[in-house]
Amino acid sequence: MQAQTIVETKTQYPQSQAAFRAVNLLLGSYLGISVLTLVAAILLRGNAAIAPIAVLVRGTIVVGHALINLLFAARMSRGSRIGYRLLRLSSAAMVVAIVVIIAIPGDFPVWFKIEQGLCGLLLLGAVIVAFTKPVRSVFARKAK
Repeated sequence: MQAQTIVETKTQYPQSQAAFRAVNLLLGSYLGISVLTLVAAILLRGNAAIAPIAVLVRGTIVVGHALINLLFAARMSRGSRIGYRLLRLSSAAMVVAIVVIIAIPGDFPVWFKIEQGLCGLLLLGAVIVAFTKPVRSVFARKAK
C-alpha cells in the first residue's frame, strides 16, 4: 500500500504533471485528427480512388486505438503502472504499424498516408514523453 502512495505522490510533482499534460495533449490531437479523417473517409466513401474500404477499416481501428490510449493516459496520470506500461506498448506498436502502412505501396491513398504520418508523429511524441526521466521515475519500482 505504501508503494501506491509513493506513486500517487510522485504524480503530483510539477515535472510529472507537465509530462502527463503533454501526453494527453498529443493523444487528444491524435484522436481529433483520426476522427476527422474517419468522417472524411465516410463522406468520400462513394469514390473508391479517394477513400477505398481499407481507409474506412484502418480509420476505424485508429479511432479505437486513440480512445484506448487516452484511457491508458488517464490511468497513467492517476499513478497506474499498468496504464503507463500499456500506453507505452500500445503507442510504440501503433507507430511501427503506421511506418509499415506508409512504406508499403498499395491500398492507401497518399492523403491517408500523410494523415497517418502526422498521427505517427503525435504518437511518437507521446512515446518520447512517456520515456522521459520525470515520467519513468514516477513508475520506477523501488529496489529491494
